[in-house]
Amino acid sequence: MRLRTTGLQGAEAPSSERRIARHGAAVALFALLLCACDFNSPAISRLPSSHLELVDLFEKWREFAAPNYVGGVPDYSAGAMAVQQAELAMWRARLDAIDPSSWPISQQIDWHLVRAEMNGLDFDHRVRRPWARDPAFYASIHMAESDVPAHEGPTIHSWIDLWTYSYPLSPEDAAELAERIGAIPELLDRARDNLTGDLTGDAHDLWVAGLRSFRSQAANLETLAERVSGASPELDRAIADATRATDAFHDWIAHLAPSRTGASGVGRDNYTWYMQNVHLVPFSWEAQVALMKRELARAHASLRLEEHRNRDLPELPRIASAAEYNRRLNQAVTEYMRFLEEEEIQTVQPWMDPALRAKNGSFTPAGPDEIRNFFSEVNYRDPVVMRTHLHHWIELATMREAPHPSPIRRVPLLFNIWDGRSEGLATGMEEMMMHAGLFDAKPRSRELVWIMLAQRAARALSGLYLHGDVFDMEEAVEHATTWTPRGWLPDADLVRNEQHLYLRQPGYGTSYVTGKIEIEELMGAWALRQGPDFSVTRFFDGFFASGVIPVVLARWEMTGEKHEILVLN
Repeated sequence: MRLRTTGLQGAEAPSSERRIARHGAAVALFALLLCACDFNSPAISRLPSSHLELVDLFEKWREFAAPNYVGGVPDYSAGAMAVQQAELAMWRARLDAIDPSSWPISQQIDWHLVRAEMNGLDFDHRVRRPWARDPAFYASIHMAESDVPAHEGPTIHSWIDLWTYSYPLSPEDAAELAERIGAIPELLDRARDNLTGDLTGDAHDLWVAGLRSFRSQAANLETLAERVSGASPELDRAIADATRATDAFHDWIAHLAPSRTGASGVGRDNYTWYMQNVHLVPFSWEAQVALMKRELARAHASLRLEEHRNRDLPELPRIASAAEYNRRLNQAVTEYMRFLEEEEIQTVQPWMDPALRAKNGSFTPAGPDEIRNFFSEVNYRDPVVMRTHLHHWIELATMREAPHPSPIRRVPLLFNIWDGRSEGLATGMEEMMMHAGLFDAKPRSRELVWIMLAQRAARALSGLYLHGDVFDMEEAVEHATTWTPRGWLPDADLVRNEQHLYLRQPGYGTSYVTGKIEIEELMGAWALRQGPDFSVTRFFDGFFASGVIPVVLARWEMTGEKHEILVLN
C-alpha cells in the first residue's frame, strides 16, 4: 500500500492532535505585534540567510498552509480563513527577511518556489476562494491516480485517494477508510455554511459544474460499496451515509445554482497576476490568447498539409480487440523506450519502462462508427503517439526513484505550480519526438500529433475566454468542440469536465501549450550557449535534473538567465 496523506498536496499533514487551534485572543495579539513590527529592523534583517533556514521555513510554511481540523474535518469557515489570511503577511515577512542573493542559483530557485506558493495562498484568499465559491472543492473521493505530481485543480485537504489502498482491504485499512469516509457528511454540512457566506449570487458556472462532481462522487461511492461489501460493517455504514450526504448535497447545489448568476472567471488582470506571480509563466492573459490562436492555426494548417502528403496512403485502422490492444500497447512502450535510448534522447533508467507499461489501460469495445473518448481515438490508431504524452509516468517514477536533493523540490508544489513543466513537457514530447524521427516510418501517425495540438489549443482558448468574461461555459464547450479536428470531441461531458478544471485552476488549460513553448525556447537558448557541444541527451538530462518546477526557473538554472518576472513578483 502506498503512503497516503491527508494534507495539502505535496506535504504530509500534521495530525489534528498536533495542530494548535488559533483563537481570537491570539489573533488580536498577532495583529498588534504585526502593526508594531518594522520588518526592515536589524532584528529582522539578522535572520540567518542560509538555505537551511529556508528549508526550515518551508517545512513550517507547509504546516501553516494546511487548514486546522475541527471535529475530524478541515476548517474552511469564514473565521478560520480570515485568520489564515491575516497571518500570511507574517510568513511573507519571514521569507523576505531571508536574503538569497549571494546563494548559488539552484538555492535561489528554491527561495522563489516558496515565494510562489505564498503568492498562491494569497491569491486564493483574495480572488479564487474555492472554499466559498466552488462547490466541487468539497468533493473528496478520487478513484484513480493522476498522471501529474498532485491532484489537478483546487483539492480539499481531506481528499481520499482510493487507488492507494490494496484490495481486499486489511482490517486496518477498512477501519481507516470507515473513519475518513465517515467524515464526509459533516464536511458537506459545513460546506453549506462556507458556500453561502458573503458571495451569494457569485460563480454560476462553478455551481452548475459542481453538480457533475457530486454525481461522480456518488457513483464512485457506489462502486466502492460493491467492491468492499462485507469487509467491515462500519465501512459499509460509512459509505452508505456518505452516499446519502453526497446525493443531498448535489440536490442542495441544484436548488441554489439558478440564483448564482455572476461570473466564475478570475478576470484578465487577475489571470495575468496569477500566471506571473504564482505559476511563474511569463505571459499575460492577452499574450496567451495570441499564443493559443497561433498554435491552433499552426496545428490545423499542419494537419491539412500532412493529410495532403498522405492522401494516397490508407487511413490508420483502430484497434479492434482486447488481444490486439494488449499486444500493441506493450509494443508501443517497447518502441518508445527503445527510441529514447537508441536515438539518445535522454538517459534511460531501469524504472522508466515498467512505470510507463503499468499505465497501458484496457480495451473498451465500440461500434465501427462510434467515437470513444478523444484521446482513445488517438490511442486506438497508434498507441505510440500517446506514449509520448504519457512521459508523465516516467516523470513521476523519476520523482520517486531519483528524488531531487532539495527538500523543497522533492515534493509537488502547491496550487498546481508544476503544471507548465509537467503538462508542457508531456505535450511537447509529442511534437518534439515527431521531429526527432519517431514517426518517420508511420506518416499518418504524424497527423495524430497535429490533431492533439489543435484540440489542446482550442480548449485552452476556451478556458482563457471563460476567465476573460468572453465565453460562458456552453460557449466554451462549443468552441472547443468545433475546433477539434475530425469531430473527435463530440462528448460534451468530457469538454465540460475539462473546462470546469480550467475554470477552477487558472492557467491549467493553457499550460499544455505555453509550457511546451517555454521548453522549446529553453532548448534554443541552451543550444546557442552550448554551440557545437549541444546534444539532445544533455539538454533533456539537464532539464529533468532541475525537477518539476516552472520552466523559467529551469531556464535560470541551465543558462544563468534570470527572467524579469522573478524580480517583479
